[in-house]
Amino acid sequence: MMKINKSNSDSVNWYLNNFKAFESGLNGGATAAVHQTRKNAIEKFAELGFPTRKNESWRYTDVTPILKKEFTLASDAHALSAHDVQSHKFARTIQNTMVFINGVFSQPLSTLTLRQEGVRISNLAIAFKENAELVERYLGKYAVFADEPFTALNTGFLNDGIFIHVAANVAVAEPIHVIHIGAPASEKINACPRALVALEKGAEATLIESFHGVDDAVYFNNVVGEYIIHENAHFKYLKIQEESRSAYHVSNYKFHQERDSVVSAVNVDFGGALVRNNLNVLLNGPNCETHLFGLFVGGGSQHIDNQTFVDHAMPNCFSNELYKGILNNHAQGVFNGKILVRQDAQKTNALQSNKTLLLADDASVNAKPQLEIFADDVKCTHGATIGQLDDEALFYLRARGIGEEMAKAMLRHAFVADILEKVSIDEVREHLDAKVMACFKK
Repeated sequence: MMKINKSNSDSVNWYLNNFKAFESGLNGGATAAVHQTRKNAIEKFAELGFPTRKNESWRYTDVTPILKKEFTLASDAHALSAHDVQSHKFARTIQNTMVFINGVFSQPLSTLTLRQEGVRISNLAIAFKENAELVERYLGKYAVFADEPFTALNTGFLNDGIFIHVAANVAVAEPIHVIHIGAPASEKINACPRALVALEKGAEATLIESFHGVDDAVYFNNVVGEYIIHENAHFKYLKIQEESRSAYHVSNYKFHQERDSVVSAVNVDFGGALVRNNLNVLLNGPNCETHLFGLFVGGGSQHIDNQTFVDHAMPNCFSNELYKGILNNHAQGVFNGKILVRQDAQKTNALQSNKTLLLADDASVNAKPQLEIFADDVKCTHGATIGQLDDEALFYLRARGIGEEMAKAMLRHAFVADILEKVSIDEVREHLDAKVMACFKK
């Protein structure tokens, strides 16, 4: 029996009714093993309801704007042309692209040239049929929905997404780029992108996920990703969020690391009306190494919320986290970074820093770095700073004949340079550099 959280019961019921329509359209898919997971998830969503600001982790982010709109799943891929998608591709260096329009995979717009033994890449709808054993082994085992309503909602509507599996000791020769595009439709679209990536022992891979919007399309991207990095595997991940300024974006990502593995993840936010990123990392074996870098640039009335949780469960692990933000106009930012060091995680070395630059009096940020330590032989640091452009540095540049706007742009770019330099692919880094500079000109 589903229990409805009465505080947002109308919105919950809207999605429950959408689930009934979704379920009836699955045809033979309703008998697949994954469908029981869907039903379990939607029942949990009905029980949890949407979060409110009474929930401590949602204290500074109000999801009411999402609930006021009636979003529905897209029935098929929107008819965008190859030209429409081309501007979002990195043609010089990345040939392997998967394109999703309003959450629906578009085979004609995708280009997968990689043919490498031990590497499986497809959309999830195909993987359900061709790699069912692998999907069943990993899907839903890491991004759990027991206490996360948006993960439960995504899992309830789980139908497609990306699937990448790399066999033991295989290094994927080329980066993989997944492009998500929100396009105008007759109805407001709720897309539920899903990612399932598993790297077996000693494997290596680089993945880019980018999110884009067409014009001022209004849509809701509810994203879930599960990334399993086994012993001695190396994974580089970059997320670029360039949604429509009228769009809503909620993501829940779980990185699960085993011993001697290395993860380097960069998260960059430019777009969206309301953005919430939940990034959880579990260091589940000794000698793991984790690097988390984030950049958010907001203006207008944007609201961008980053929540990170690094769970040191085993000894001799290292994590390094640096998030930076630049906010202008009435934009609001949130950063809540938590590091947990469990009792067995001796010899942990964990670093965390958050720095935000406010360019206007009405811009604001709420920062809350947290440490929770139960081991006694550790090195942990955390801190947050909020400020404005350095007047002395600005004066120094102006005194050397540099115009005021150019001097400010140079200082802002210098502020974010140590994040952008973590992007190792030249063409991608150049794109982000140009995007940052364009934001400063607004």
